[in-house]
Amino acid sequence: MGFSLWTLLEAALLCLNAVCILNEERVMAKYGWSTVNQDFQDTTSAKMQILTLIKSIRTVVKYPLIIINLLIILVKAITG
Repeated sequence: MGFSLWTLLEAALLCLNAVCILNEERVMAKYGWSTVNQDFQDTTSAKMQILTLIKSIRTVVKYPLIIINLLIILVKAITG
């Protein structure tokens, strides 16, 4: 299996899937990466910017990601 643009796109899709399925209360709170229990939120810190990016990705990409996943599954099923 060679490195191509298709494998790069599949890797990006898998990373987006991973970001979208992270549960903030169960997974991220164990490691201190949750905004649920933080009283003082410093929006300039790198940690808060990453958390904001993750929330934004979840909000914007959720439904298009379902369609893209279905298309990729169909393409893989047809082409093998």
